Amino acid sequence: MADAQRPPDGGNKMFKHNQLSLLQSSRHTSRRPQRLPDLANMPFPLHGHGALPTATGRVHHPHIRRIKPPAAAKSALELLVAETRIAELESALSEALQAAFTDALTGALNRRGFDEAYQRELARSRRNGSQLAIALIDVDDFKRLNDTLGHQMGDEALVHLVKSLRAALRPSDILCRFGGEEFVLLLPETALDEAVAAISRFQRQFAANTMPGCELSVTFSAGVVAKQISESVEDTILRADAATYAAKRAGKNCVVSG
Repeated sequence: MADAQRPPDGGNKMFKHNQLSLLQSSRHTSRRPQRLPDLANMPFPLHGHGALPTATGRVHHPHIRRIKPPAAAKSALELLVAETRIAELESALSEALQAAFTDALTGALNRRGFDEAYQRELARSRRNGSQLAIALIDVDDFKRLNDTLGHQMGDEALVHLVKSLRAALRPSDILCRFGGEEFVLLLPETALDEAVAAISRFQRQFAANTMPGCELSVTFSAGVVAKQISESVEDTILRADAATYAAKRAGKNCVVSG
């Protein structure tokens, strides 16, 4: 019975032969160099968003393509760059012009700015047949202020005057720093008596207030004139200067018309 149940020798040999063949086949396989599959010829699908490997090992994305911009788009981009550059140059030119016509310390117009503003307002006055008043304002005792409290305090006094004037003036009035502590104020469409009243009113308010951050009060003397048709701008300024000098002799901190 035991012999009958044991498999025949041929079966053992066949089992051993098959097992040995598998081991030898595996052993030979491990000794052979592994060959990479030919990825270029593998049947990968060309649709969808998958990445395709190439024979060199690089990855190709069939859904990403290099697109050369059309000529119209390139021209539009160049035009945008040019317009941006032009805007930058215009802004720089505007800042340069403003610096050329503006006093750096106070922000009021300088002499060059005054010349341009005066010609513009004179032409308007002639065109409209309106009057043009001019006031020359001179800070009182400015040299003594600089000598006793320093030039920094003198600069702050000038800035304080300009800020106060701008807060009190009409939008159409034009303030210019003529030099040092002298300022010229153009008052378009303003008669002489109206200009004197406006400057006198401001003068009282200004003298009553001290400079911010200190207890110092600053005053000024002013000469006010009306532009005459036949005279030049130099003659008009000379008359305003003479009226200012008269105000200084009258005790300062006052307004005199000329």
